[in-house]
Amino acid sequence: MINTLKDIVRKSSIHVCLVNCGGCNGCDVEIVALLSPRYDLEQYGIYVHNNPREADVILITGAVTEQWIKKIRRIYTKAPEPKVVACIGNCPLSGDVFNQEGGKVHAPVSDFIPVDAEISGCPPRPSEILEAILAVAPGAIAARGREANGKEVVKESNEGGK
Repeated sequence: MINTLKDIVRKSSIHVCLVNCGGCNGCDVEIVALLSPRYDLEQYGIYVHNNPREADVILITGAVTEQWIKKIRRIYTKAPEPKVVACIGNCPLSGDVFNQEGGKVHAPVSDFIPVDAEISGCPPRPSEILEAILAVAPGAIAARGREANGKEVVKESNEGGK
């Protein structure tokens, strides 16, 4: 019963997993602002989860330290296909102020996992984050055989003119 209900909800929504690798948490504050009434992320059918196994999009914030390299790869492998990754802020893109010579910050994230969207800024505006999610998520949803509005996608095959 619960799995059936989950399937119904998942057919009409976008699920996002937030991964914070460390940093100043400025980007996380902007993501939380998306949940406020001003931006109302859920009106677009976007829900934030902590479980990468249920995620359509993985949002990565913060500078990647040595401890997070293996963890990011493990989280990436747990997400269902197709995997969509969005890096939020300058830290996962360049290490920003945390990337010092001789330090333990490794950037960019794209050195370890494929990245589909990059939102630069320190921190980026909530509207920019929302635009990026809405730009990459529908492609992932369609590739899984469903649409963000709940209509099933019919995949046509071209097998020898049948």
